[in-house]
Amino acid sequence: MKKTSTRLADGRELIYYDSRDDTVRGAVDRRPLDRTVTTSEVRRDPLLGDAVAIASHRQGRIYHPPADECPLCPSEGDRLSEIPDSSYDVAVFENRFPSLAGDSGRCEVVCFTSNHDASFADLTEEQAALVLDAWTDRTAELSHLPSVEQVFCFENRGAEIGVTLGHPHGQIYAYPFTTPRTALMLRSLAAHKEATGGENLFDAVLERELADERVVLETEHWVAFVPYSAHWPYEVHLYPRHRVPDLLGLDEGARTEFPQVYLELLRRFDRIFGEGEPPTPYISAWHQAPFGTLEEFDGVVREDFALHLELFTIRRTSGKLKFLAGSESGMNVFINDVPPETAAQRLREVASS
Repeated sequence: MKKTSTRLADGRELIYYDSRDDTVRGAVDRRPLDRTVTTSEVRRDPLLGDAVAIASHRQGRIYHPPADECPLCPSEGDRLSEIPDSSYDVAVFENRFPSLAGDSGRCEVVCFTSNHDASFADLTEEQAALVLDAWTDRTAELSHLPSVEQVFCFENRGAEIGVTLGHPHGQIYAYPFTTPRTALMLRSLAAHKEATGGENLFDAVLERELADERVVLETEHWVAFVPYSAHWPYEVHLYPRHRVPDLLGLDEGARTEFPQVYLELLRRFDRIFGEGEPPTPYISAWHQAPFGTLEEFDGVVREDFALHLELFTIRRTSGKLKFLAGSESGMNVFINDVPPETAAQRLREVASS
């Protein structure tokens, strides 16, 4: 992998990740852009103890542009985009309309491929491996910023999810705090460790799932399963067999095998609802240990946390979506219409031949 860092016309960082070491990236951003001005602010909720990012500048972000005006495609002739070069393998740049910025963190866009009409599932294993390298490198780099405590790599896919750009891409949020979802995991981890005299909760969960009927696929280095208490109609958790706290901890075997496993999961997701159905909308989310102090979680250290990926769709059946209504949005109590065992069976049935 070759990494080339440059700057866009408004001063934002752009990084190219290339498979070939002899690739030269010298294109200059020719757009007449003013310096980016953001109004991001993190506010704490005194009752819930969580945080809300206030980012009014995002109201003006680009919304469903036609394909020939896509800002994530390479620049070509007089059509200038966020990517000045005429081609790229993987590109990462600071979001022009970030939810978090400055002392409130950082937001980046990850372009998986220059092919506008592709999806992550269409990538080759080599391309998917390069994306994994980019996620890992950005996790390492962002963890060193003084304002960053946790790094979150994710992909929103599909208009139903709220995606405003059709080009295959994901995002990276670098938070200045430990996110509420992770904090809940850490509290459960601490409580279980104390109650069992030191047993790791993530290890116990993985052992339980391996012994049950919800495993979707397993390889030498990875296990994918529908969790016992799945929140979403079709939800898969992907764990490395060897517990590590973040992407940087993956060994060579796990890194080599990941593209094959992940691409297979994504392709199965597109087959859940049968032939002729539109692509399955999904969210794919990497959960990594925070880089900040864990003192508030008694007895827990970073190495206790287990890196894992959660992949889920809001589509519950053909033509119908799972909406977060009263119980889910008002009380955070999910109601799942699809039994996890049924979802796991379906995901096994649609395996590649």
